[in-house]
Amino acid sequence: MKLFKYLTIIFLSSIIVSCGTNSGKNKSDFTIKTNAKDHVISIAETLTLSIENPKNHTIDSISYTLNGESIKESTNLKDTKLGSQSIEATVYFNNEKQKIITKITVLNSESPKIYTYKIINEYPHDITSYTQGLEFFNDTLYESTGQNKESKLRKVDYRTGNVLKNINLADQYFGEGLTILNNKIYQLTWQGGIGFVYDINTFEKITDFKYGKSKEGWGLCNDGKTIYKSDGTEHIWLLNPNTLAEESLIQVYTNKGKIVEINEMEWINGEIYANRYQKDGVAIINPKNGAVNGVIDFSPLKKLVTQHQGLDVLNGIAYNPKTKTIFVTGKRWDKLFEVEIVKN
Repeated sequence: MKLFKYLTIIFLSSIIVSCGTNSGKNKSDFTIKTNAKDHVISIAETLTLSIENPKNHTIDSISYTLNGESIKESTNLKDTKLGSQSIEATVYFNNEKQKIITKITVLNSESPKIYTYKIINEYPHDITSYTQGLEFFNDTLYESTGQNKESKLRKVDYRTGNVLKNINLADQYFGEGLTILNNKIYQLTWQGGIGFVYDINTFEKITDFKYGKSKEGWGLCNDGKTIYKSDGTEHIWLLNPNTLAEESLIQVYTNKGKIVEINEMEWINGEIYANRYQKDGVAIINPKNGAVNGVIDFSPLKKLVTQHQGLDVLNGIAYNPKTKTIFVTGKRWDKLFEVEIVKN
């Protein structure tokens, strides 16, 4: 009962409604049959495939792919990415071939673990900052804030809250997430379709970049090699840090369904920690397959900051490698909390 309460109030996933289809450029003589009930299957299961052949063609051979990779008629899904996936069958018969496609949804096999936290320290935070992105570099905090005509990029002494460097974005841009890689700051805008790259030392803009298939900019983080970008859906895009092209994606799912509105993100010890917009929890995501392995309940924190008319939701999570601790804040919060995660 406690687990259900947490997943409902803090980080409820969307229950899956999946539609499987068998399609191709032309009407096919065949359909793909799977053991996925209602086209939904767990990552712990083995996917089995067969071809329905109502016209009784003499079939010479069949090949299958899952998202473009060759698979067998019986395939263990443990290394498969979660979410909506495409199965394609190529059927060879009577010196002809036909391609058929169907969709399945792959879910995680376990529900997320629920974690709590312990406050280690509290620090001052600018109560006017509509926090969108937060990240440490050399024991110094960098912050991106939002709202048109209010958006900023800042370098902050987190112990005192003093702003060490600040630039304002043009009035038409709504600032979003940021990340730091190779002495460059990468900052998103929300619906502007554009991101900016700055020199870490001078804050001078080096270049900008357009988004690809992702229509909006929400959160950013990196693993030292790849940049991860959220766009307000269940998708997290993997960007080439040199070209900033969206090269692939993962889909964020639990054992029940997808998690949408993935927002500010942070890479911590091989996992992605992500805020969800308008929720008081942080999801711990497996970056290889998109599985939500854990949820941290930060809901009590909002009551510990100054209550005022402009107070908004939890948003902003950063890991400080020097202290090996996590820092969280929210939109227009006057405190930054240093916390230790308690794994019950």
